Order: sequence, then C-alpha cells, then structure tokens
Amino acid sequence: MYSACLRMNLIASMRPYWSVQKNLQGQFRTCCAGHTSDKISTNSSTKLKDGPSLQDFLKYSTEDLRPVEIGEDGTVPYLNEDDVWGGRRKVYFETYGCQMNVSDTEIAWSVLKDSGYQRTESVNDADVILAVTCAIRENAEQKIWTRLQQFRAMKTRRNKSRPLKVGVLGCMAERLKKDLLEREKSVDLIAGPDAYRDLPRLLSLTESGQRAANVVLSLEETYADVMPVRMNAGAPTAFVSIMRGCDNMCSYCIVPFTRGRERSRPIRSILEEVRALSGQGVKEVTLLGQNVNSYRDMSEQQQQLAGSPTNLSAGFGTIYRKKKGGLRFSALLDRVSQVDPEMRIRFVSPHPKDFPDEVLQLIRDRPNICNHLHLPAQSGSSQVLQSMRRNHTREAYLELVQHVKEVIPDVSLSSDFIVGFCGETEDDHNQTLSLARQVRYDNAYLFAYSMRKKTHAYHKLMDDVPAGVKQRRLAELIDVCRKGMAEANAERIEQVHLVLVEGLSKKSPSDLAGRNDGNTKVIIPNMDIPDEVGGQKCSPMKAGDC
Repeated sequence: MYSACLRMNLIASMRPYWSVQKNLQGQFRTCCAGHTSDKISTNSSTKLKDGPSLQDFLKYSTEDLRPVEIGEDGTVPYLNEDDVWGGRRKVYFETYGCQMNVSDTEIAWSVLKDSGYQRTESVNDADVILAVTCAIRENAEQKIWTRLQQFRAMKTRRNKSRPLKVGVLGCMAERLKKDLLEREKSVDLIAGPDAYRDLPRLLSLTESGQRAANVVLSLEETYADVMPVRMNAGAPTAFVSIMRGCDNMCSYCIVPFTRGRERSRPIRSILEEVRALSGQGVKEVTLLGQNVNSYRDMSEQQQQLAGSPTNLSAGFGTIYRKKKGGLRFSALLDRVSQVDPEMRIRFVSPHPKDFPDEVLQLIRDRPNICNHLHLPAQSGSSQVLQSMRRNHTREAYLELVQHVKEVIPDVSLSSDFIVGFCGETEDDHNQTLSLARQVRYDNAYLFAYSMRKKTHAYHKLMDDVPAGVKQRRLAELIDVCRKGMAEANAERIEQVHLVLVEGLSKKSPSDLAGRNDGNTKVIIPNMDIPDEVGGQKCSPMKAGDC
C-alpha cells in the first residue's frame, strides 16, 4: 500500500514537469528554427546556453514529493471509505477454466462482499459483471471475446440511470491487458490474479467514467488472510488454494507469465480454512496450486532454516536450482489429513517431479487421503519432452508410474497430454499412444497444442504441425484413452466403492452422481437408504452422503 501511495503522489507531482518540458522543448525548437544545418555544431563540447538545466527539472519534480502517511488502521488519506463502498450493488461472476479460477472467484467475492457488494446469480440483474478468465489455450480466450461482445450489447441496452460495469479478471487480463482495453470498449476494468484486493478501488474509479487496471504480479501475494466465500455453500466439496504461481517454465506454458513465481500460503492459514470447512459439514477438500506438490512454507524463520534440499522423483530434474528449507508438501498433507479423519483429501495439479517417497507413503497410510494421483505426462516421446522442457524422459516417467503402483497398489491415475507440439513427428505421436496404452489411465485431459505468446516455444520453436494433423492425432489419442478407461472400469464391476454423493445427475433426476476414492464419476439410483446399518427407518440419499 505504501508503494501505491508513493506512486500516485509521484505521478501527481510530475505533471508540472511534463508541461515545463513541453514548453522548453517548444522554446528550443523556436530557437533552432532559424538556423541552417551547417550552422549547428556537432562538437560534443558545444553547449546550448539557453537550454534547460538540471535545476529546471528538479524544482518541479521534487515539489510536494513526500511519502503518504498510512494510519494505524490501514486507511490511506486519499481514499475515503465511501469511495470504495459497494452500496449494495449487485455483482455477477462468470468463471472459466480450471479449479484455480473457481478458488479465485471465491477470493474476489470475499473481498467485494466485505466492501458492501451483493452477489446475484442473474446476469440481467447485475450492476457489475466480472469474468474470471483462462488463457491456457486460444479456444478458451475466444469464448471470452465472444462473451464480451454480448456484454457490450447489454451495456448499450441498459438504462443510463443504472449503468452496467464489466470487468475481466484472472489470466487473460494479465496476458492481454492492452488488447482488452483497446479492442473491447465494453471493458471497464481489468485485474490480474494478484490484484483482487484492489477490486473495490478499481470499481470506484469506473464510477467516474474512468477505465481502471491493475495487473501487477506479486512475489508474495497468497491471499492467506482472505477467507474465501464459497460460491456453492451447500456443496459437500470445496477447494482450498495452498500456493500460487509456477517456476517450472515448461516451453508451452503461459502460467508463469500470467500467475507469476511460486509462493506458498502459510500452513497455519490453510489449516484454519480446512477446519472452518469441516465445521460447515464439507466432506471433501481439494488442495489447489499450479504445481501443488512443490508447496514450501517459508513463513517462519525456523522453517526457512530447516530441511534439506527438495527431494525429487528419481530421474526428474528442474530448470532451477534445488530449493532448500521450508515445510514441504508432505508436512502439509499430513496435518491437513488430521483435521478431520472423516474428510476426504485430494490435491491438484501436481508435477511428476515432486513425488518423493514420503508423499507416496503418506497417501498409502492415511485412509482419508484419496488414492488418486494426477501425473501429467504431456507426451510419450523423450524428444518432445525435451522440447517441452519437462526435464525428464519417457523412461523416467514410466519408472515413476511403476514405483507409484508398487507403493500404492490400488492407485488411480490420471494425466494430461498435448498433441501436435512443435516438431512432433508421427513416431513421437505413436510413442505417446503406446505410453497411454501401457499406463492405462483412469482419466485423461487431452488437448491439441495452442501456441501462446511470451512462452519459450513462441520465441524459440516453430508451430509446424498442421491443424488437421493435430486434430487427427487428438482423435487417435482420445480413442486409446477411452478404451483404457473402459477396461479399467470393467475390472471394478462387483467391487465395493465408497462414493461421496455430490448431487443429482445432470442427465436424469432419478439418479444421483458422485465420485469414488479414485475420482471416477459414479451414477447411482436416487433411492431411500437406511438411516443406520441394520435400521428399519429409511431416508432419501442427499449430497454429502457416503
């Protein structure tokens, strides 16, 4: 806040300087206008006696340049509480992309709720529309551009006595800040992933007709002291963000440029939120992070000094030096799982390099930590993995999979794959197909490569696989993965599974939907069950039942 205050006063104090500079430049041009080019000396020792001196600039630029004194209660002199108060205006959130964006939406809503805003679930009833965006692929961004055009039409139809404000939040705001303000005039504000605390101020600026933006990335922001307000308070599951950013710098990935460097939330803050969720009756918590299992709490001095270098999975490396100190993911997972032994614990999205034995053994030994691991492979070709800067080979990945299955015999595996990456050959693609057959995932997220600006691939590689070839390879990989999933599911028939009911099935109100320990979606009949084992009294199943 101090730096923000200083910056605003600096800008204000520099205005006279610019006018003086302009006047002086104008005077200089007038003086020189009567001279011909052969009369102007090129000697470096030549001095312009009538030109501006250093003092001409200093006397303007230093005038009234002094730090703003922030009060003990955190108030800033140039901000009045009424200026940022929402006045019960209604805000509508539209969330795109990953679970991290769902968590970010809950953080943004918590900030605005504390500033007097109300939430509406109807876009037509909103005074403020905030789109929490994704920039991971071009298709995701195109959906948002189309939606912004619809918002523009809504603003045009809206009564001027009740103007509609539109904001773009998250990764797309960070990546396309200039384009958003220049190309889409309906956008009143943009805020990057680290600027949600600033939303009340940004919205207050739009009230006077200004367009506001804050896309500054932070090395420290984790929103540790912001208690998220759940968008679906009655749901039996919840997300808890434990870290932000990513240091891996994979050549295809935009995340380090839209969410910044890795920083972990203090463990005490995470445990406080998990306890609160347990008290609200939540049955399952998913720990979130761009690279969730690289968690490293450095919030306490003794934690900074403690610990050896980070242990990596065998055969895996990093683009950066090994990090030392801090409480690691295994310590966090251990403590979170002890908050409520009846609460299931999951985590996404991990990196295969960060699965040391202490994490695998804890998952095996702790009943409420789900036996499901997400192991993003991205490709089955060592050559493509090298181009992707994944810092491991096909062989190292398969050895990790084998080791995981030995430590956790009933483990369920899922993965991410990108087809058609720069320079991928048919042989590379066939290696990916063979890896998918060999591992036989329970679930997989498959995408055709979409080049993103700012990434290493954008600057150093060529997106040389034709779009038609990408789609054909994607279809082939989908077919292989579906066959593997069908085989895995067939083997589980007549087995007993613990299923957490999440609600009604989207396809039929006569069925319920839930997930088992391996994160496989399960559809069950919507029927009455005994209130207790062996009991005669029955009640309908509901969300949260296991």
